[in-house]
Amino acid sequence: MCGIAGSINQPLDIPLLTRCLFHRGPDEQTTFSDNSLVLHHHRLAILDIAGGKQPMYFGDLTIIFNGEIYNHLDVRAKHNLDCRTNSDTETILHAYSKLGKDCLNDFDGMFALAIYDRSKHELFLARDRAGKKPLYYYSEGEKFMFASELTAISQQVKLQPDEQNLHQYVRMGYFYKDATPYLNVRELPAGSCAYVSLKKANDITVSRWWDIHPFYLRPSKDDFNTALEKTDAMLHTAVRRRVESSDLEVGSFLSGGIDSGLVTAIAKNYNTTLKTFTVSFDGEYNEAPLAKLVADRYQTHHTEIKISFDHLSQDIEKILANYGEPFFDSSAIPSYYVSREAKKHLTVILNGDGGDEIFGGYRRYVPFAKYDFFNPGFVVKNLASMAHAVLPVPHSKKSKYNFAYRLADLARKKGLDTYLSATIDSFEGFEQYLTGGKELLQKVESDFELINQSRLSGLQKLMNLDFDNILPGDLLVKMDIATMAHSLEGRSPLLSKEILEYIPSINDDFKIKGQQTKFLLRKLAERYLPAELIHQPKRGFEIPLKKWIDGELKEIIASYILSPNAYSRKFVKPSFAADLWDRKIKIGDEKRAKMLWTLFAMDVWHKKSYLK
Repeated sequence: MCGIAGSINQPLDIPLLTRCLFHRGPDEQTTFSDNSLVLHHHRLAILDIAGGKQPMYFGDLTIIFNGEIYNHLDVRAKHNLDCRTNSDTETILHAYSKLGKDCLNDFDGMFALAIYDRSKHELFLARDRAGKKPLYYYSEGEKFMFASELTAISQQVKLQPDEQNLHQYVRMGYFYKDATPYLNVRELPAGSCAYVSLKKANDITVSRWWDIHPFYLRPSKDDFNTALEKTDAMLHTAVRRRVESSDLEVGSFLSGGIDSGLVTAIAKNYNTTLKTFTVSFDGEYNEAPLAKLVADRYQTHHTEIKISFDHLSQDIEKILANYGEPFFDSSAIPSYYVSREAKKHLTVILNGDGGDEIFGGYRRYVPFAKYDFFNPGFVVKNLASMAHAVLPVPHSKKSKYNFAYRLADLARKKGLDTYLSATIDSFEGFEQYLTGGKELLQKVESDFELINQSRLSGLQKLMNLDFDNILPGDLLVKMDIATMAHSLEGRSPLLSKEILEYIPSINDDFKIKGQQTKFLLRKLAERYLPAELIHQPKRGFEIPLKKWIDGELKEIIASYILSPNAYSRKFVKPSFAADLWDRKIKIGDEKRAKMLWTLFAMDVWHKKSYLK
């Protein structure tokens, strides 16, 4: 795992760049230059510590690479590549030399890479399928720069905010695909690659090299038992690769859920001295006892990490500023603390990321498995509208009533509005308080309709959209920044190449069965996990956001969003923030908290990451 950066016709302040990216690669920092091109690499040495130094060279090719290719030895054997080291970086170089960008199709891993071809005067950039590893780029005139983090770019180049993208952020809760909060700065989308000409640096060709959508369009004929056995085998392969592809010890997070539980159970086969870590903190849901059941069953070296939020008011600005953009997801807070504590014990850790989006783990998937709410009929839409008009607003996030209320809300809508209500659900129903209109979501709506008009089922549409949007735009960003802020590498077996290209094709009933989410994975868990875990509901990090806003963080949030100079005032109508703060708007407590947090995150970003 590393941090990378580079530029064409753009001088780089290397000491400043090092300060921005040091946490991503504290072991070694190197710079390569060739005329107008500069490549800069920060290394977190994990695989082939002696032979994997970067930049690495082969013929006319030079590479800097952030990530891991877990099956790189298989790729060598498949294509008869003659490599001298055990480094996956060298495998990429030789594979690219032989196959060009088609080599990406063979890789099982997480990666953001840059390859300079001296003979073609060309730079090649690429990201992994799911978008686990970030890659941002700046382009203005003949100047070009890329980096693993937005802050590395914003500290090198004077940037202006992109207010259209910031309007989208307020409405959606994350930045959409290639969007960032800055003008002239884009993120290379997940599963995409780009060619940049050194002779004409504004000549950038971006294309998608991988897309999950076609795998939903190719239904598998496998019956349930066959799908179960294939999934079991794929999980073993994915976990084994991620344990064995490291010269450092690999541990595992245990959340108390079946995703991390399965990963841990299988990992014990390949690491007999496996260390596991569980988060414990005060709150309504403490899953540490459930996680300990797994640890005891597999006799792992288990550590319960007690998280305290006693210093949250002192830490919150630093936590949010790490993202280099407004970041809506408040579970970034416990993610930051648990990563900090885990790093005290090791450098590489397995997690269960991606399981919900791939196998169907969210409660919102249940109704979509029965009905396509993106295209509601007249009767459903009108009944839902009448119900929503008379129902009182809910205040408890996890209640059955809240679920029913949100279902009535989304069922009265259609298209993109339905998706936004079913997922982030922040300003949905309160769009009249935003200064940006629906026209700012035209690209989002256009992309949405491509999925909506396809022949996928309602469940498949929702899962496809979540994989394309919320997973790379929110969840993977959260974990990448939280872990790498502490030089900790997180590996996600459930996002392996084989799983991503098989599970979308299986029958909807294998994912959602009646009211049961993640049905196939729960059946598989019966082979490995204590019965108490298997039918637990999806929880994730349960953070008391309502309590924080009215308690520990009340003073600092108010100082930002109620200030007459608050940047967020550009995006909501006059007096809205104050009325929301003073509870003059009829709204549920959870939704109020999300709205206030959205504005707070924007104001912290503007002060800490943009204003200098």
